[in-house]
Amino acid sequence: MSLTYEERRQTILAQLATQGKVQVQALAELFQVSTETIRRDLDRLEKEGELRKVYGGAVRVRSGMIEAPFQKRSLLQLNEKQRIGAAAASLIEDGETVMLDNGTTTLEIMRQLRSRSQVTVITNSVPILACALEDFAGKIIFAGGEINNAVQASTGPVAHELLNQFKVNKAFISAGGISLTDGITDYMLEEALISRKMMECAEESVLVADHTKFGRSTFAKIAPMDQISMVITDSGCPSEWVNALHQMEIEMVHSI
Repeated sequence: MSLTYEERRQTILAQLATQGKVQVQALAELFQVSTETIRRDLDRLEKEGELRKVYGGAVRVRSGMIEAPFQKRSLLQLNEKQRIGAAAASLIEDGETVMLDNGTTTLEIMRQLRSRSQVTVITNSVPILACALEDFAGKIIFAGGEINNAVQASTGPVAHELLNQFKVNKAFISAGGISLTDGITDYMLEEALISRKMMECAEESVLVADHTKFGRSTFAKIAPMDQISMVITDSGCPSEWVNALHQMEIEMVHSI
């Protein structure tokens, strides 16, 4: 019995959510229908604003390749980020040293660590540094370098060289996008390279991201998915991603 359009639609959208793209021929074989039927399905989904057709298939509609300013981003999905920050902070034990990359979600981790006098935080983020200087009871180390005003963080060879001096327990990494095909990505190469360096310096890398980041690919690659051990996200994370991460044996924590 052939599937209806609505049934095919759900499968197509699920593939887009995890892989970021679909191919006409592969879908035709999966559904056992003609390529013409699939192209009509993709036409319809494009009109619904769910995807963008490309040669041989379609890709997920991107939200844009330019990242919003830090202050504006800090207000987006704020409740989710605060819960993710609390869940991440609860995983940090006294005596540990952790790295926080520059992001609005990692900033919420810093806010949750204010009273933790036995924790050391290393960061390249100016907003995280400023937060720590207010009332953080632990030790803060700033990976200084060339300050990029656009992203409010230090980047470049000096920052990389300083990070090279450390081996830490955990690195908490934020992302612009998360895709099974493209891995963890960010909007700016300089920031992606710093996040990648932090992962190299850590015994364990933890990805912190709200549900809007899943199925999205941005400009610069940070790392493949298999280089992280845990994902902390909110309850809005698509079920397709829950299943995909389980199959990859990546631990998933839903913030409460």
